Amino acid sequence: MRFTRIVRKEDGGSAFEDGEIALEHRQVADGVPAMAVGELPSRDGVRFLRSAAFDSTAHPAPREQWVVMLRGMIEVTVSDGGRRRFGPGDLVLAADTTGMGHVTTGVGDPPFEALFIPV
Repeated sequence: MRFTRIVRKEDGGSAFEDGEIALEHRQVADGVPAMAVGELPSRDGVRFLRSAAFDSTAHPAPREQWVVMLRGMIEVTVSDGGRRRFGPGDLVLAADTTGMGHVTTGVGDPPFEALFIPV
C-alpha cells in the first residue's frame, strides 16, 4: 500500500517522499476470511480529529505521526513548492517535526476527519 511521507530537508524546508507498506495476506481471527494486513507502527495511542476548517499556516508536525484521512480532502504544500491532495483512505507520514514545515488547506466541503497515529 502506498503512502506519502512529508520530510524535513537539510535546508530546513520540507518535501514529499513516496513510500510503501508491505501487505501480507493472512487470517487475523478465527471465522474471518484472510485479508491484506500491514503494520503502522505507533506509540502514545491514536487521536481522532474532526474539523470544520483544516487551514493552517506553515508548521512542522507536532510529532512524527501517521495521518489517515477518513472524510473530506486536504491539500498539503511543502516548502519546496510541491502540492498533493489527500482524501479518504490516503496515508501520510508527517515526519517534518522541525524546520519550516508544511501548509495544510481544506479542499471542498467540511467536516474533515482523520486519525493521527504517533510513531
